Amino acid sequence: MNAPVYTRAQALPDILKQRIAILDGAMGTMIQRYKLTEADYRGERFKDHPKDLKGNNELLQFTRPDVIREIHEQYLAAGADIIETNTFGATSVAQEDYGLAEVAREMNVVAARLAREACDRYGTPDKPRFAAGALGPTPRTASISPDVNDPAARNVSFDELKAAYREQAEGLLEGGCDLFLVETIFDTLNAKAAIFALDELMEDTGERLPVIISGTVTDASGRILSGQTVSAFWHSVRHARPLAVGLNCALGATLMRPYIEELAKVAGDTFISCYPNAGLPNPMSETGFDETPEITGSLVEEFARSGFLNIAGGCCGTTPEHIAQIAQRVGRYKPRCLHEAAFTSLVAA
Repeated sequence: MNAPVYTRAQALPDILKQRIAILDGAMGTMIQRYKLTEADYRGERFKDHPKDLKGNNELLQFTRPDVIREIHEQYLAAGADIIETNTFGATSVAQEDYGLAEVAREMNVVAARLAREACDRYGTPDKPRFAAGALGPTPRTASISPDVNDPAARNVSFDELKAAYREQAEGLLEGGCDLFLVETIFDTLNAKAAIFALDELMEDTGERLPVIISGTVTDASGRILSGQTVSAFWHSVRHARPLAVGLNCALGATLMRPYIEELAKVAGDTFISCYPNAGLPNPMSETGFDETPEITGSLVEEFARSGFLNIAGGCCGTTPEHIAQIAQRVGRYKPRCLHEAAFTSLVAA
């Protein structure tokens, strides 16, 4: 594939050819450390809102921006090249559950500004930092029925998802994000709605930002929830010409290994990202997951040693300590090299 000409994060493709870039770790895990109350989530602006708001982490850019700023800075200090905006659930579709769909766009603007400001504080000419606008999967699925008795039932349409993602992306773009990250994909049709929205937005604005697409293998079957294998998932989204494609969440690095290896083979002309959970859930652990920073770091190091990675980071249960370990360990290895595309264009006779 011919690389697009980017209007933001122009340096990122060359960085990925030179070394393994570091993505940040979990936002939710870090927020839990602050033991915030309902009052923290409400602040003054939402103090009279009729629904409970605790757990709506995207509200914190309004009510506790100090917390979000501090988390970003901890990950940057740990060595992250790319930090994600606190917008995993900042679509109107997701915020509708809290009765706050109308503030979704503003959430994204503010979140992108917080992340970009943190990047500006830590970035240098030798080590620029990038704010990735995070687009999560939403709590709804376009491919799977929510009613076991009605396989044809759907609680969201493609057009509704596309409109919600377009609104989110507009906010992220206005706030100053450098790239888009469509992540934790459990339904490829949801991801296609996000890709469609991003393509429309970039066509309409003239901006062209790198896009990273990250799927989620939900169990040992090696498939995402909507049924595709890793290879099928890649061929379903490769038309988006992403800067990188990868896997995150659901599994720890040990169980993720065969699937990231498979993706590294089939997506030969695209960079590969990987940010696994810190092992499996453990409610007795401080982070809610089993693995220590040293364990996660050593597992991700093995991926780098095997030549699978261009971007490495952490998902659920990972902290700045995990990211520091990953950064230290994968920095010893060369990044994965791109090779020829599986399919090439026909040359006219």
